[in-house]
Amino acid sequence: MLESLRRHRATWRIVIGSATAGLVLAAVAVALTGPWDSGRRAAERAHAAEADTRRDPSGADAGVTVPGAVSVLDPLDGTAPEYTAEAVRRVLGPALTDGALGDGTTAAVVDLTTGETLYADHATTGRAPASTVKIITAVTALNALGPDHRLATTVRWDEDGGRVFLVGGGDPTLTADDLTDLAERTAAALADRGAGRVRVAYDTSLYRGGGERHPIGVNDNIAAITPLMVNEGRTDGSSHGPAPRADDPAAEAADAFADALATAGARVGGDPADRKAPDDAEELAVVRSAPLSSLVERMLTDSDNDLAEALGRHTALAGGERADFEGLGRAMSAQLDDLGLAHDGARLVDASGLDRDGRLTAELLTRALATAADPGRPELRSALTGLPVAGFTGTLASRYGDEGADGSGVVRAKTGTLTGVNTLAGTAGTPDGRVLAFAFLAADTTDPDAAEAALDRAAGALAGCGCG
Repeated sequence: MLESLRRHRATWRIVIGSATAGLVLAAVAVALTGPWDSGRRAAERAHAAEADTRRDPSGADAGVTVPGAVSVLDPLDGTAPEYTAEAVRRVLGPALTDGALGDGTTAAVVDLTTGETLYADHATTGRAPASTVKIITAVTALNALGPDHRLATTVRWDEDGGRVFLVGGGDPTLTADDLTDLAERTAAALADRGAGRVRVAYDTSLYRGGGERHPIGVNDNIAAITPLMVNEGRTDGSSHGPAPRADDPAAEAADAFADALATAGARVGGDPADRKAPDDAEELAVVRSAPLSSLVERMLTDSDNDLAEALGRHTALAGGERADFEGLGRAMSAQLDDLGLAHDGARLVDASGLDRDGRLTAELLTRALATAADPGRPELRSALTGLPVAGFTGTLASRYGDEGADGSGVVRAKTGTLTGVNTLAGTAGTPDGRVLAFAFLAADTTDPDAAEAALDRAAGALAGCGCG
């Protein structure tokens, strides 16, 4: 992110000095846009305990440097004044008192230029994050695995048993074309070995040996969680967004592979069986996902729940934990510790944010964003470049009204929506070239559209802030 901003610094100076507000928005949008490759868990019962940590936005939380945050970005104009907590409060306070946000809004704002907290209200109080937890999923997966890591689906051959195994590697972006490729290469390898009639099996042992279901169940928002699926178990041909899902994605993938294997010339008998491949089975073919950096961008932009849960499980495996909900919670917490991100008040129960028992704090979200912007941690960059652009991409494409509206093009943020929960966390570029990280978590909302609009106005107010 820093490198991208610096590359565009000269352009920004020209635009800010001589062009219209619309051109400023366009230039900032360009500078904040990173590379894109689409390839590849009951709410807390009592608010009383949480009220103990409530702080007034004018209190001691604001005006301090966030622990672990760094001064990341130089102002684009060296004469730009320092931002003050008082000025940010004047701009943001009214926006976050909108009745549509209910009574439980928590918020934090960090200036990435200085690492200073400019706004903090209930910032250390845990709230249901909904899909903003995907920011934490992103930074922990990138830290555990690295941005170049790829997820591998393999075919293995047990000659003694005369069986071909399709081994799930936890890649929910696996496509029908990938299966065809695997089948053709497998058929060729079998022919080279003089294999006769073969049987097909599928191995889902990577994730506890089967298809775990999210506490909300299988629905249009998430499939059964299995390390083997094609196109996230979608049955309608769509590539993203809610869609009907297969009852058993792994079995359907195995059936499709067996058909493709037969089409490629192999002699296939019987129905695919669910069993673990022998340890000494020979690898015949492999297909790999896009790099993890691209998967993270896809997860964030599209708010992809299946991909989020897969990345959480790979983080668990990398940390020596079981690839289930408990394991990913422990592993993600360990990665936060490794990154120096204190997570008091947080409760990591899934990687997608669909579980209402999850809790994050606004402070943790803004510190995670600041860490991802640290030029010393380029491996985390896609946790920023994957954030939807207000009015243009992903889950923010239809928000922020017309192009040129406050925040349009210069707010990049992860959205979050559950019944009674609306959240938004990301970054806002300001007219004088600063980038502010923010997190707004609203609970007890009753009108989701009005709550979304209020959060968008708050982020837009930051983007238009002349807070020096």
